[in-house]
Amino acid sequence: MPQVTHRGRGRRSMNEINMVPFIDVMLVLLIIFMVTAPLITTGVVDLPTVGKSAQRPGSVIEIIVGTDEKLRLRVDQQEPTGVALPQLAARVREQQRGDANVPVVISADKSVRYESVVRVMDTLQRAGVKRVGLSVKQGAG
Repeated sequence: MPQVTHRGRGRRSMNEINMVPFIDVMLVLLIIFMVTAPLITTGVVDLPTVGKSAQRPGSVIEIIVGTDEKLRLRVDQQEPTGVALPQLAARVREQQRGDANVPVVISADKSVRYESVVRVMDTLQRAGVKRVGLSVKQGAG
């Protein structure tokens, strides 16, 4: 029996990609971005800079977090005294003598864990101390 071969038009796969829909989509996206780009407003963040203060305040309460994570309290450049974390807020309030504008500065060595510094800040915030800052060392370190 002879074999029957079909030489008619069958389905063949296309070897090329139709680029027209791709180009249309890209042009629409380009137009959308060109229209919306001028409408986007950039946010300006005002970061504090070191050395902006004109003069140092008269009275400063400094909390020193040592490398052993023990706390010491220094008032107006006097000799620091040790203090435990639970008594820290009461001692700071006592040194402020009712004046909430007396600043509290936290100084810590760079090898101290960040968690320890945050714990001190949290304790002061919960006690209602308003002006709490971090000590910054100027110059190349």
